[in-house]
Formats: sequence, structure tokens, C-alpha cells
Amino acid sequence: MQRREFLTTGQAVMAMAAVAGLIPTMSAAQNAPGWNKAAFEGKSLAEVAKALGGAAATASGDVMLSAPEIAENGNVVRMGVESKLAGTSMIALLVEKNPSVLSCAFDVIAGSDASFATNVRMGQTSNVYALAKVGDKFFYSVKEVKVTLGGCGG
Repeated sequence: MQRREFLTTGQAVMAMAAVAGLIPTMSAAQNAPGWNKAAFEGKSLAEVAKALGGAAATASGDVMLSAPEIAENGNVVRMGVESKLAGTSMIALLVEKNPSVLSCAFDVIAGSDASFATNVRMGQTSNVYALAKVGDKFFYSVKEVKVTLGGCGG
């Protein structure tokens, strides 16, 4: 099979698979069980906490956020969050100046460590919040991360 035939056939197969619903799309992900559209549309810490089922968040030294002071590339900013609060059921990372403030949320399985690390994309210098849910209350820590090369459309 020639390279050109292979590429043409491959594109046709992918198109048929997408039409048949065999390839997930962004709209399918947004309609998945557990998708909280309001939380991802929130524009502030208070709005996201409310959408996630809580009241105003309280600052706490028991929620630790590890993030660089300066991110040389906003496309990939490594962050970690840990909660020492007993009964933590969820941890989230929020980037204040991103188009979607809520970057990610992790459910904490009972009896496991409330500690996660991930890469986050940042469009510009911003405050980053680590948010922990305990019961119906939220606790947070905050750190400013300076971005020298934009990641979200920059």
C-alpha cells in the first residue's frame, strides 16, 4: 500500500468512527456523569466553591500548595497539592486568570492520602489556589506563580 493510500484510508476510517460515536468528543465529555459545568464556568474562588457544593472557603495552613515561583513556560507548570485535614474528600487547583478558573479536581478515596500532582497550563502570571473540601466546608492556600512565556493562547 502506498503512503498516500494509507493516509486516505486512515482518514476515512477515523471519520466513520467519529460519526458512529466510537471516538469521544469534547461535547460527549461535557455530558458525562459527574461533569459539573457550573464549577468550570466559575470566575472566582467563591463561585467555584459554591458550584462544588460549599460555602465561602477559609484559608488554612493544612492545605499545602507546591508550585514554582516562576514558570518559564506557561504551557506546562508542575503543581502539587496536599491536605492534612482529616476527612478531605476532594482537592482542586484553581488558576485565577485562566479562561476557566477551575483547572482540575480530584476525588479523594476514604483512607487514602489527600495528595496529588499534575501539570497545569497557565496563560499569564496569576494566583493559584489549592482547594480542599472537608464535609461541606472548603479550605484553601494560595500562591502567586509568575509566567514568563504564556500557555493559554499566549
